[in-house]
Amino acid sequence: MQEVDVLIIGAGAAGLMCAAQAGYRGRSVTVVDMGKKAGRKILISGGGRCNFTNENASPENYLCTNPHFVKSCLSRYTQHDFIELVDRHGLAYHHKTLGQLFCDNSAQDIVDILMTECEWAGVTVTLRTEVLNIEKSDTGFIVNTSEQTYHCESLVVASGGLTMPKLGATPIGYKIAEQFGLEVLPTTAALVPFTLHQHDKARFEALSGISIPSVVSAEDGTEFKENILFTHRGLSGPAILQISSFWKAGQAVTINLLPERDLVGEIHTQRQSNGQKSLKNTLITLLPKRFVEVLVEAGEIPDKAINQLSHTEIEQVAHYLQNWQIKPNGTEGYRTAEVTLGGVNSSEISSKTFEANKEKGLYFIGEVTEVTGWLGGYNFQYAWSSGWACGQSC
Repeated sequence: MQEVDVLIIGAGAAGLMCAAQAGYRGRSVTVVDMGKKAGRKILISGGGRCNFTNENASPENYLCTNPHFVKSCLSRYTQHDFIELVDRHGLAYHHKTLGQLFCDNSAQDIVDILMTECEWAGVTVTLRTEVLNIEKSDTGFIVNTSEQTYHCESLVVASGGLTMPKLGATPIGYKIAEQFGLEVLPTTAALVPFTLHQHDKARFEALSGISIPSVVSAEDGTEFKENILFTHRGLSGPAILQISSFWKAGQAVTINLLPERDLVGEIHTQRQSNGQKSLKNTLITLLPKRFVEVLVEAGEIPDKAINQLSHTEIEQVAHYLQNWQIKPNGTEGYRTAEVTLGGVNSSEISSKTFEANKEKGLYFIGEVTEVTGWLGGYNFQYAWSSGWACGQSC
């Protein structure tokens, strides 16, 4: 049996950050992971460029049953602290809209930084290792793996959620929590594209690849202003991924396809100057032609010249396009989701140390907890912050 101070399950963003921090405190640290590579989810994120944080990260950008839970870790290890870390390692990166930061070259650069930090801190990272079972001991935990049996004082669960099972995602973190009596909230895919009912899919699948700047709203009033994207299965794009975290099965989403425009006024102006012009040809100056044609063919928009439209009809057209409602059939699920909504209940964990309230020496960090960030680097920042905070005490 190998003795270590800290055993961390999961060589992802949160686990590696925690490992380096604990190692720098003089703790003997081993990280175990089933995968062939460390940081598998980091490597494929952001189209392989890794949106590693967001300059605007704040507690308001996270979903959690306790909205105060993330305040401590986010304030103690901020996005600016992580930017300082990558700057010290000479990472080349660039800014995108809405505060997002991406690697110039490859997401591998982020993994290399984390692995270098772990190496400097004396951490051992053991890959292709499956955790078989865990037992409590008088002084910590006995963890049997496919390669070795460990005895540790502190056990950190950083095993992630259920997203992207092809990368080896498993429910092991939730099972460990339940084994030790912690509540696990129901999980579902989040930051995920919508699928459509067959009649809508048949109508819109030919629009695959078309993107429209929009404001998308959920029934709870939450809204995001970014692009939507038609796919051959349904709807995607940043605004759709964002709103999926707030959507529940059976609900509709409302999409303003022409935000911040006085569409009624614009049509009336056209009517005075060019009344013979069809409504369709007027709208294709504002929206993608193929999309407008689909709406006309479906009878959702009148196939008339604008001088033939009554004032009521003009208002109806404007309301339809600026309050377009569609009821998704579901989502594409964990296969394409970026994160898992739900997980280990935050009320079971210290917001300062991430130690389980009921079990001394047991910690949960990162996506395995019920904290879900917005799209745009927020989930990585929570991984860095929770990993850092846990690494100060585990």
